[in-house]
Amino acid sequence: MSSFSKWLGAGIGFVSGGPIGAIIGFVAGSVVDAYTKEDFERDRKTFQQEYSNRPSRTQSGDFEISLLVLAAIVIKSDGKIDQRELNYVRSQFVGMYGKERANNAFKLFKGIIKKQISARQVCMQIRQHMPHASRLQLIHFLFGIAKADGHVSEVEVDEIRKIAGYLYINQYDFESIKAMFYNSTDSAYKILEIEKSASDDEVKKAYRRMAKKYHPDKLQGLGEEHLKGAQEKFQKIQSAYESIKKERGLN
Repeated sequence: MSSFSKWLGAGIGFVSGGPIGAIIGFVAGSVVDAYTKEDFERDRKTFQQEYSNRPSRTQSGDFEISLLVLAAIVIKSDGKIDQRELNYVRSQFVGMYGKERANNAFKLFKGIIKKQISARQVCMQIRQHMPHASRLQLIHFLFGIAKADGHVSEVEVDEIRKIAGYLYINQYDFESIKAMFYNSTDSAYKILEIEKSASDDEVKKAYRRMAKKYHPDKLQGLGEEHLKGAQEKFQKIQSAYESIKKERGLN
């Protein structure tokens, strides 16, 4: 079995069926040399049998495939495909998974980005299988992609907001993650999901709540490669709290 088919097999856990499976099956059979739809179906059956006996939590490969599909939706949302955004996706995948695995992912990604994709259908499949902490991580990554060209457009924000809604991520969580990518006077408060008028006690309670929500341990099941993104979110929470403490003169 080729390195591509091994990689793909490891990434077709819960995504092997439904709309994501249809996308991956079509693309794998049309953009990768010597890899046919019959190959995909063979590998899907082989690895689905293996995955049917695994724990129900989301695995790294599931997250990886979901990320590729959602990234394609966001990159195309402003009507153009920016090379800087493509480079960001590639660099992030290299950093998380290594060069060989990233190369395999990008072979698939170049085909996915050419297809029309229903964000609603894809997100319905993801939310049925992926816990809340992993879905938050997806949104964080999508904002990183949108910011890769130096500017997050309103069209991109609207697309990510729509995806967040489909993933059952509430407005407070969405605004918190969004604020992590903006430098404004009230970003720290938005990150902690509180108003500027909040009392000092409310600030402290909000920090403890958010630190618990975004603690990297919640993504341990995804593997070490995804902990960096989780740590970035956690550090944003800590930085926001320190900023408010400094502003208010708190100990």
